[in-house]
Amino acid sequence: MSLPAPALGADLDLLLSSRLRRGLQGTVLGHRTERIVLDASDSGVWTVDLANGRGQARRGSASDPTLVVRASAAVLADVVSGRESGISAFLEGRITVRGNLSLALHLDGLFAGGEPDRPAHYAHAEQATVMGVRTSYLEAGPADAPPVLLLHGLGATNASMLPVLADLAHDHRVLAPDLPGFGASAAPPGPYNPTWFAAWVEAFQSVTRSRGAVLIGNSLGGRIALECGLAHPRSVRALVLLTPSPAFRRLRQYVPMVRLVSPQLARLPLPVSHRLVVEAIRTMFSDADRLPAPWYDAAADEAVRVLSDRAHRVAFFSSARQIYLEDAYGKNGFWQRLPGLLPPAMFIWGDRDRLVPSSFARHVADALPSAGSIVMEDCGHVPQFEHPETTNLMVRGFLEHL
Repeated sequence: MSLPAPALGADLDLLLSSRLRRGLQGTVLGHRTERIVLDASDSGVWTVDLANGRGQARRGSASDPTLVVRASAAVLADVVSGRESGISAFLEGRITVRGNLSLALHLDGLFAGGEPDRPAHYAHAEQATVMGVRTSYLEAGPADAPPVLLLHGLGATNASMLPVLADLAHDHRVLAPDLPGFGASAAPPGPYNPTWFAAWVEAFQSVTRSRGAVLIGNSLGGRIALECGLAHPRSVRALVLLTPSPAFRRLRQYVPMVRLVSPQLARLPLPVSHRLVVEAIRTMFSDADRLPAPWYDAAADEAVRVLSDRAHRVAFFSSARQIYLEDAYGKNGFWQRLPGLLPPAMFIWGDRDRLVPSSFARHVADALPSAGSIVMEDCGHVPQFEHPETTNLMVRGFLEHL
């Protein structure tokens, strides 16, 4: 028997008060000052203030919140109590998020944190210092299960890997970091090239005791995963490459010009509108209408937020610049080195990918005839979101044969 909305509202009052009474010390939010609005469309609105390691909830809305979470009172109560994963509710369209998406992911684990019967596959947020970089990451799954490391693409965050995390966490230890320079991780000065990122991944695996992980990377994350396999093969069990961004084989004539453009120019203010970011994200899909509008809003809010920070803008442009400048040929060229990849690998391409054409599949097949390569029909640049069920089935099929 379901409770009426007023009763659910009272239940949510008690749940918020109980959870926040424990304090935030020892969590990733322990030193954060945030204001979150929880909007239960059928039961009322709550404001949660976090500061100095403590939290306080009250009825009513507030101006200029860091984050707004909207759902029914029943869904909010289940998430706050730890009976349900907020990530699953978000992926199923029962929760919408506006504002700081990283904060929303951190809250998901916070509410259920410390519960003895909390399902292992529910994600929780962690923080570590890796190669001197303050690194934010999600972890989900049994602690003793085979490790999987998820690497997101350029301009994205670990949220772009949520469908894979939610699926694999039932029987794998899944770690999904925000790469240096992206999301909630710090953006230090650095070259932001594949070698530097691969060294960071190696250090991350050491810090989190996840060496020997399967690396699953999308776009830039796929290129980083490949570099890890080439440079640190003993730390990598296998690779799943979702539309990875390899070195450009053509249009190399602009390299001298791009070398002259310093990424430090990104230190200048860069107006980025929510609408333009939504339109840019939509171009990454074969059929943009497959994804619900609230997902685009959440992703665009996060991109606008991250790019409002000068250091993160420089990191973004440094990474984009290095993708184009990477040597394709020669002694250290990507395509000369690729045949030396030792870990088993599976490549997944989208036949309607506007950023990384699926024609790269034949070049990879020439270099790595033993690797698996699949071109998905009616698919753009982000298969894990456009075709999550098919993508997860292919990933699991590959993992089962390792």
